Amino acid sequence: QVQLVESGGGLVQPGGSLRLSCAASGSIWSINTMGWYRQAPGKQRELVAAIASGSATDYADSVKGRFTISRDNAKNTVYLQMNSLKPEDTAVYYCALDQLVNTFRRKTPDYWGQGTQVTVSS
Repeated sequence: QVQLVESGGGLVQPGGSLRLSCAASGSIWSINTMGWYRQAPGKQRELVAAIASGSATDYADSVKGRFTISRDNAKNTVYLQMNSLKPEDTAVYYCALDQLVNTFRRKTPDYWGQGTQVTVSS
């Protein structure tokens, strides 16, 4: 069993920055993928960014060049540095983890955090 605890959401002006954190605990295999999805009002959940334990990364086109995902494998913690935020980034952001994979592209992750609200507004 795995638990994910997120932090770092909030309200920010367009052009501003936020950093999200997610700490995983429980029975976590050293080979895994962690990352972030988001869901905006009236829209489907979408993958924002993911990072495998081997360090390979995957980003949505809409955030490339603005967001950076990183992780600390020793702490089983993943971060999402969000810069140059836009109103379109407003969403609930969910941390996710999947065991023994290096991508979220083949299946939905098995473990999810509670979500943290990110609001980008003037």
